[in-house]
Amino acid sequence: MSASSDEPAREGAPAAEADSVDGAGEADTAEGTELDQAVSRVEHELGRLFARIRVSWREAATTVHPELQPLGYQVLTSIATGKATSAGAIIERLQTDKSAVSRHVRQLEQLGLVESVRDPDDRRARVLVATELAQERVALARSRYEQRLGERLRRWSAEDLDHFAELLAAFGD
Repeated sequence: MSASSDEPAREGAPAAEADSVDGAGEADTAEGTELDQAVSRVEHELGRLFARIRVSWREAATTVHPELQPLGYQVLTSIATGKATSAGAIIERLQTDKSAVSRHVRQLEQLGLVESVRDPDDRRARVLVATELAQERVALARSRYEQRLGERLRRWSAEDLDHFAELLAAFGD
């Protein structure tokens, strides 16, 4: 009789273990699906953010000069901020090709926004510098952008902004 009372217990044990494994598998699948959906939402929102940034660059470029393209604006701001003052440095900074940079530098020179001058540290080399006109127009474009961005971000709490900055920093790493 004890043998028969043990058998149902043994038969029940594997079924319970199978249920817990199946339950864990379902939970893992549900959690994986939820995570996949969250990743998709982040990818979607990043796409929207990048599209908005491209629109902002286009608006900033137009503020500087109606004929200026967004990449030309990026080239100009790299020069104006001193972060890239040679074609090679611009190519490296913007991760673009030499012909595109050359074309935009040429246009910036024609528009009176950039000049090529002798490098004060190496008289044999030349560096690109933003003209006073370029500095003024870039400052105007930046102030408009910062105003729009500030209006949006000021709707958030300082705590949310700090958390957002931390998340962006972690994502960038």
